[in-house]
Amino acid sequence: MKKILSMVACGTVFATIATADIARVEMGVGAWAQKSSGEITYTSSGGTGNDKSLEKDETNGYAWLLVKHPIPILPNLRIEYTNVKNSGETTGSFKEFSVATTANSTLEIKQFDIIPYYNILDNTPWITIDLGIDVKATNVSYKAIGNMTINGVANTSYSESTSLAIPLLYARARVQIPATNIGFESDLKYIGYNSNSIYDFRAKVDYTLDIMPIVQPALEVGYRVQKIKIEEEGSTNATMDLSFSGIYAGLMLRF
Repeated sequence: MKKILSMVACGTVFATIATADIARVEMGVGAWAQKSSGEITYTSSGGTGNDKSLEKDETNGYAWLLVKHPIPILPNLRIEYTNVKNSGETTGSFKEFSVATTANSTLEIKQFDIIPYYNILDNTPWITIDLGIDVKATNVSYKAIGNMTINGVANTSYSESTSLAIPLLYARARVQIPATNIGFESDLKYIGYNSNSIYDFRAKVDYTLDIMPIVQPALEVGYRVQKIKIEEEGSTNATMDLSFSGIYAGLMLRF
């Protein structure tokens, strides 16, 4: 929540300073009701491990900021923050630890998306198409709690975390219904290679409230699906196949 509030505060200050020189600034905050599913598997000569999702519901906050300027050669910018969580049951043997019976696990992926993009079509008041690159900076943390062995020593918990940046293609389309305050929008972030792929898809409807002369508040409601499938082959075989999906809703501000 602190990250979301900090992002909104910075966006508000930026919008106040830059609105006079920039065509448009938009920002939003909201909540995403996620349903997770899938599993993580690990196979080596030492045994087989499995971490299966319990398919629990999680609600997490999100925030975003969009800056559009009038200089054609420079890309516009969109910044997003969200995180996804998965609760699971872990059994078997992994590279770093093995579970005696069953352990409870938690996987959390915090995501900062930095998206430079260009307006491919923006010459009408009701249709917009954007294309760009998404650099998804992620922090992945995993924790298991139960009776287990770590490096030959009995223990009750195992945890690890890592950070990495993932490049994805970005596409966005928006249709504003003429003579109304209603807009429909969808965007897709995607990367794929062989049997590995990551995609993040959203579709939403928003309604702008004509109650303020300079700042236009709006409400947004949509559906989001995020899918992660990664396979690692070699002396060990590891597969992560997880999906997060559900309805989201939030408040927008247009300057």
